[in-house]
Amino acid sequence: MNPRLPFRFVSAMTLVTSLAATLPARADEGMWLYEDPPRQILRERYNFDLTPGWLEHLMKSSVRFNSGGSGSFVSADGLVLSNHHVGADALQKVGTAEHDYLREGFYARTEKEEIRCVDLELNVLQSVEDVTSRVNAAVAPGLGAEEAALARRKIIAEIEKESRERTGLRSNVTTLYQGGRYHLYRFKRYTDVRLVFAPEQQIAFFGGDPDNFEFPRYDLDVCLFRVYEDGKPVHPEHHLTWSKDGTHDGDLTFVSGHPGRTSRLLTVAELEYLRDVSFPYTLNRLKRLESLLRSWSERSGENARRAKDELFGVQNSRKARDGGMAGLADPVLMGRKAAAEKQFKERLAAAGKYPEALAAYEQLVAAQKAIGAQALRLRLLESGHGFNSESFGIARTLLRAGDERPKPNGERLPEFSDANRESLELDLFSDRPVHEDLEMLQMADALTFLGEQLGFTDPLVQKVLAGQSPRARAAALIQGTKVREVAYRRKLYDGGAAAVAASGDPMVELAKIVDAEARAARKAVEAQEELKHQAQAAIARARFELEGAGQYPDATFTLRLAFGRVMGYEENGRTVPPFTTFAGLYERNAQMKNLPPFDLPPRWLKKKSALNLRTPYNFINTADIIGGNSGSPVVNRAGEFVGIIFDGNIQSLVLDFAYDDVQARALSVDSRGILEALDKVYGVGELVRELKTGHRRK
Repeated sequence: MNPRLPFRFVSAMTLVTSLAATLPARADEGMWLYEDPPRQILRERYNFDLTPGWLEHLMKSSVRFNSGGSGSFVSADGLVLSNHHVGADALQKVGTAEHDYLREGFYARTEKEEIRCVDLELNVLQSVEDVTSRVNAAVAPGLGAEEAALARRKIIAEIEKESRERTGLRSNVTTLYQGGRYHLYRFKRYTDVRLVFAPEQQIAFFGGDPDNFEFPRYDLDVCLFRVYEDGKPVHPEHHLTWSKDGTHDGDLTFVSGHPGRTSRLLTVAELEYLRDVSFPYTLNRLKRLESLLRSWSERSGENARRAKDELFGVQNSRKARDGGMAGLADPVLMGRKAAAEKQFKERLAAAGKYPEALAAYEQLVAAQKAIGAQALRLRLLESGHGFNSESFGIARTLLRAGDERPKPNGERLPEFSDANRESLELDLFSDRPVHEDLEMLQMADALTFLGEQLGFTDPLVQKVLAGQSPRARAAALIQGTKVREVAYRRKLYDGGAAAVAASGDPMVELAKIVDAEARAARKAVEAQEELKHQAQAAIARARFELEGAGQYPDATFTLRLAFGRVMGYEENGRTVPPFTTFAGLYERNAQMKNLPPFDLPPRWLKKKSALNLRTPYNFINTADIIGGNSGSPVVNRAGEFVGIIFDGNIQSLVLDFAYDDVQARALSVDSRGILEALDKVYGVGELVRELKTGHRRK
């Protein structure tokens, strides 16, 4: 929540009023599938034709960061642009106490100076295939929930493996419409990714947490990488051309990125579960972690460096969940959802031919209740919230790899399937820094949290603590384990279950203690999720028949196309213009007396006179985005790069549940502001030239 304005938080009533109203006829809603784009809507609303060539070019220029986020190829020599906060994980991992690239920034003037990222994987979508019929045909009618879940897992693993062997591409089946469709996505996978440029975090995240999810904003939230293959920069078939003119008020723009998750198609029962169970738990945990990491960071500069990226992520997630909770707790928003569901059920009943869809709503209520009974142990044990440390995650991966890899591909847990093996091994054998002191801090707190949630007399909690306090147990585990050594991990992984069992490693032993109950909770929940998929599929089939095509599914961290106008909004009786400039940045800095988090890096103070202060810096549009869209390119009608998504405003935080364009806006760094800063503040002329021409000077 914004510490300066305790309940400016959309003011819940402002948000609710806008959501309750009838949306404008030109509302730019939708996170559209590339395989089913909104051609008719764009033709009728904006006189714009989405041609196959235009779509393919944008699709194959778009990049997914598997660490979470989006990006795009912006030169023919493998240059990829994303957000600084998307690249922060990579910056943190290549940084040291002597070279804090997250804080100080970085620029590689030559190819040799580019720093290879530790474990970064980028994916570029190549093709999509609808495999719904094949998936559903493999789940025979009358199967029990567990048998049906296993059958679905087997056929998905089979489809993915076949595709991977036939095409050489990463192949993943994604569930759409909560089970109404299954699409096979094929990606070109890149793992040799090198850091080229990053500004100081202070200018990338100017205004810090107080201005997070606000507008006006003044952030240079960009980070540039270069993709290599076989030791040489790649030359992608498609990359975005930098716009010479940028964008202007009222212009139609497009966003191509990977929104992570939305919940717009959930039933009222599912939304009530989020409101009453899931969100309160998540917020409680995030606020606890935020306090822990902030306190630890304040003890020393090195502590702050080590925890900075994680603390940022926790704070960002906490504020986003606060906004989502404001929507879920709002009776008008929930009433609107309930009314829409009631109306649709009445249509189903009146049609007289959708008994399965009507029954599905009750099935969802029962399944959600059963999931709720397992949820706490699932989060603490299977999701690892009770053991929050990289060391535990590594140990459990090693333990389960030994158990899962000998099984037939379709019977393994999905993360150990053949389709996911390369990504799993990239992460498992990463030599990223793992700090023992931070690990002990987080695990001690997590073990305390485990005891608080389940009770310290719980038999499993007592086995986990082994007669010690959470702090003492955490110290013994973290200091005693060897799983942070890459060579040791390889030895156990290659040796399989026998090597893992014989290791006697204390963290592996802890993973063994927890594993049976964690697996049991996961299995129970997956069975109920299978029933939910079946129920949602019945509802989706009926909805498609009654309402036809032209619907988009909830976000799934797969590539989507959104569109919207560059447009300001009205707030508290004042007009919020769609653009900010460098002049506004310096005015904000002076207003806050250059005090953190509104202070500017020294070079920005020194170079003020060199800048054209009227240059557009950040802008907003009405495109439909959510977390995961960070780093998404914004393009104009010609498909040219005009900006990069880095945030939404505070009014956008309920877009998880419903779209609104009265005040909700997507925030971008303007293409003109990026070039002006790179040229006048950083003096990186060769990089500016590459962005303008699309080629690196040979």
